[in-house]
Amino acid sequence: MHGSDPQTLPETLIAAMAAQARAASHRLAAMDSAAKSRALLAAAAEVRAQAETILAANALDMAAGQANGLTPALLDRLRLDAGRLEAMAAGIEDVARLDDPAGRVIEETRRPNGLVLQRVRVPIGVIGIIYESRPNVTADAGVLCVMSGNAAILRGGSEAVHSNRAIHAALAKGLASAGAPADAVQLVPTTDRAAVGAMLRAEGAIDMIVPRGGKSLVARVQEEARVPVLAHLDGLNHTYVDRAADPEMARTLAVNAKLRRTGVCGATETLLIDRAFADPRPILAALAEAKCELRGDAEVQALDPRVVPASAQDWDTEYLDAILSVKLVDGVEEAMAHIAAHGSHHTDAIVTEDAATAERFLNGVDSAIVMWNASTQFADGGEFGLGAEIGISTGRLHARGPVALEGLTTYKWVVRGTGQTRP
Repeated sequence: MHGSDPQTLPETLIAAMAAQARAASHRLAAMDSAAKSRALLAAAAEVRAQAETILAANALDMAAGQANGLTPALLDRLRLDAGRLEAMAAGIEDVARLDDPAGRVIEETRRPNGLVLQRVRVPIGVIGIIYESRPNVTADAGVLCVMSGNAAILRGGSEAVHSNRAIHAALAKGLASAGAPADAVQLVPTTDRAAVGAMLRAEGAIDMIVPRGGKSLVARVQEEARVPVLAHLDGLNHTYVDRAADPEMARTLAVNAKLRRTGVCGATETLLIDRAFADPRPILAALAEAKCELRGDAEVQALDPRVVPASAQDWDTEYLDAILSVKLVDGVEEAMAHIAAHGSHHTDAIVTEDAATAERFLNGVDSAIVMWNASTQFADGGEFGLGAEIGISTGRLHARGPVALEGLTTYKWVVRGTGQTRP
């Protein structure tokens, strides 16, 4: 596929892109916060100016996706319209207004010998982002990297190839027009999967890989990577309705958490209801009437004839569709045990008016995001006031939850002395 020309080899391609990215990251490091903000505002303006071109490119991807049998959930992730494109541009502007973490002093101490020690935030360097479906990731990931002083190498999925190229062209033009290096955000030009492998093996050239996509993509990245990985696993999220939940709130939150947008990683996939809760039937009815398929055991099926039998696999499935598993549990302890056994450490919520039970849940559930009386659909960097997000990390190291500017930095120690020698 590559031909005999070594310049077309994926390793050669990625090495060249990484070298350009490294040079761009050094230029970004020399730019102050105001200059980076101006560059992002110019990028947002260019996205708006090229809206017609971007939407036409997205129409090509949507047509191909429909022809290739993409599911409704994946098509929803892929689709752009005027509203989503405006949200993309506004999201870029939101990032431009955020505080720049680079150079921020995390802490400062003075040792008895007079040495002054500071931990100072610095960019990670060159970040590779491998993602599927959502073309908005091209903008979100690119601008977050730029604002935090990092250069980005983006490798989007083949299903969004035209959309990604159009969005990237707008970003690069906008950045360059404001004096930022266009190579600060690069898009891998080939859809050949070998390019992904080349990125994963680019130890020393790429400093961190962020995968955004399905389980198979993340599994491949974690298995093959020789570069540190910031992983985003399944959004196998739960909403637990406690015995002390307000019935109307529980109904409203359950419907929103599942159905507001079924294709996002913050969607609830399993609803747990305390057996001591007053009456689960209005919750199930509201979901069913909103065209949500409900799956449960015989106990849940007895509550509503529209509930279909659940299999053992359902408790471990991220549907990303209008399908919801429902289970009755004996209180918060069994709810937490179910979440520990079947969850993905992404986002889990409790609905209750009992503060002590809520605190037990918030402290006891080991997820990146835990919520009390709120929809799991709020699991989003923008909703957290972080601007766009590069992903939601479900691991325990470095960054956790929505990864935005601060999560794209590390730190170094700066030591200032007055001639001290160590005895």
